[in-house]
Amino acid sequence: MLWSAVLDLPAGRPDSHGLAEAARAAIRDGRLPAGSRVPSTRSLAQELGIARGTVTRAYNQLSTEGFLLARQGAPTVVAEQLTTAPTAAPTRTPAPPARWDFRPGRPNLSAFPRRDWLAASRRALRDLPDEDLDYGDPQGHPALRQALAEYLTRVRAVVASPEQVIVCNGYTQALSLLSKALSDEGISSVDFEDPSAPLLRDIPAGFGMRVRGAPVDAEGLDVSAVRGPAVVVTPAHQFPLGVAMSSARRTELVRRSKDEDLLIVEDDYDGEFRFDRAPVGSLQGMAPERVVYAGTASKTLAPALRLAWLVLPPRLVEPVRELKRHSGSHAPLFEQLAMAELVSAGAYDQHVRRSRATYRQRRERLLERVDHPPHPSGIAAGLHLALRLDGLTEVEVLARARAESVDLEVLGPHRVRPGGGPPGVIVGYAAPADDDFEPALRALAAVLRR
Repeated sequence: MLWSAVLDLPAGRPDSHGLAEAARAAIRDGRLPAGSRVPSTRSLAQELGIARGTVTRAYNQLSTEGFLLARQGAPTVVAEQLTTAPTAAPTRTPAPPARWDFRPGRPNLSAFPRRDWLAASRRALRDLPDEDLDYGDPQGHPALRQALAEYLTRVRAVVASPEQVIVCNGYTQALSLLSKALSDEGISSVDFEDPSAPLLRDIPAGFGMRVRGAPVDAEGLDVSAVRGPAVVVTPAHQFPLGVAMSSARRTELVRRSKDEDLLIVEDDYDGEFRFDRAPVGSLQGMAPERVVYAGTASKTLAPALRLAWLVLPPRLVEPVRELKRHSGSHAPLFEQLAMAELVSAGAYDQHVRRSRATYRQRRERLLERVDHPPHPSGIAAGLHLALRLDGLTEVEVLARARAESVDLEVLGPHRVRPGGGPPGVIVGYAAPADDDFEPALRALAAVLRR
């Protein structure tokens, strides 16, 4: 057998690396079957017109890796355990991505402040001490915790010190760490707003906690329906219905937290974006000892940064910090440093203000297109709105959306109790790029037209 015909060698005379890689490929796909004898180093070198030492080095590498079996006094052969019969790849054709993205929870990625971020990264790296390149503090880099504590105190009325802040690798990790800490304390159930994001409800459920739903109306969470020792809420802009928790409900929830030892988890996912008035301050500011505050850069900047933060009551700082240390999944250092610079320099505030103006205009343009049934619910805020459907079912809307290459979500899967409310659609108006927004609106209007 001529090996030159079996091996798919690179053009020209191969080196030992190219020869070894060609042999690996031939062994993996069965062109060199198990037990087949390989030629001597001298004969293969002559056949390929290369130095014998090149073949020797390739054979030694393949033997070390286990692809070849070399035994004293016996010919070198292809090892048995590495050969597999070639199998056909599954023939599954994925559905093409929708052209128009109206999924909720996504910012306008084309508006990411690249120049400011690059400048912040350069400043951070320029001044970075060498020792900061070590494994670092699992609680988060001190510079970012300091910047976040000052920003949240100033902008969201959070009562925060850097020692209470834990920087996480996205909000899902933050909720996972918190759920584990609460489970370790003996908390066996948690209430969520109904409707709410099913992905987030699955996190505490994965730790064996019972998840229950408490209904939401025009004033936000029905506090009287909360039954568990912990509750997750979105008071500034309820997801997905978009309502804000009323002053009376906020007061009632805080009172219950103090009287009944109820822990509140405040998910402030897009609290900076209020369009009809100044943003309402955080719930945490009313009861810092009873409320865990959670925020994220995924809505203000980009989900790919994987930056979120918790402001914890003092008793929870050490348990959550230890869980994060053992998880080994820490927020990326350079992103933390750039974020700290962006916040400290004021560029983050400027970006939020620009984004707020853009999203306000987008919301108004969207409502002009759907200023008839279906009806919007909630306040003028955030990156999405919920539309109540009249004369259309959620199934019909999803079918129309596929036909128009529109990606959006409906309310049904977000309900804790299936069928617990009227049908509706959730429209995220932030994701389409600026140049695409008008044609995207036309496609959306065709989907929602009765």
